[in-house]
Amino acid sequence: MGNYQKLYRKIKNNPKDVKFNDLEKLMTKVGGFTSLPGKGDHYSFVHPDLDYPIVVDTRGKRKPLKQYIVKKCLRVFEELNPHFGKED
Repeated sequence: MGNYQKLYRKIKNNPKDVKFNDLEKLMTKVGGFTSLPGKGDHYSFVHPDLDYPIVVDTRGKRKPLKQYIVKKCLRVFEELNPHFGKED
């Protein structure tokens, strides 16, 4: 299992304890998203196949993200990468 698959499983199995850096790594390195800084602690994930950005409040990058944000990001990530994380 690759490092990004391990990261994906870690995030999926425990969405309550995800740091922004881990989510950003998964979304940008594997998912094809671009991370753009916004105002304050907010970042936007944009993807060429999406009509809308996903806005994330990083909460200072030290605290875990809110669970609903992580789940929303994973839902969109899985829709755009349906075969990622599935074992053959």
